[in-house]
Amino acid sequence: MTDATHDQAEQPRPLDVAALQTRLARFAAARNWQPFHTPKNLAAALSVEASELVEIFQWLTPEQSARVMDDPDAAHRVEDEVADVLAYLLQLCEVLGIDALAALAAKIDRNESRFPVPGPERVPERDASHARPHDDSHSPES
Repeated sequence: MTDATHDQAEQPRPLDVAALQTRLARFAAARNWQPFHTPKNLAAALSVEASELVEIFQWLTPEQSARVMDDPDAAHRVEDEVADVLAYLLQLCEVLGIDALAALAAKIDRNESRFPVPGPERVPERDASHARPHDDSHSPES
């Protein structure tokens, strides 16, 4: 392997959302699946795949879940379910005309405004509508 080839292999490829959406659309079209790819069906399939991802972690302790990628079989299952979730999410965005990356950037912007970094004299306040019982790991991204 030449240095140039080696350098290329080490560089992470940027995620090309449009290219992935095109591949997914072609895959579905070749199988005549478009009539079934309605927003309702894609949202339901997305939920099912997300549930299959949750199932992998369901009975693990927090420590076990943090090490799940250490087990090659579990890592493969996690990667497959993440791919399924992303595939259905991208297909849903395509059908609804949503730019997924623009929507994510806008959501991060809103969260940065809603949840400013606390100053040294300010203790973070929790919005009661977002509080989760027994959960100190609140993530404002939801």
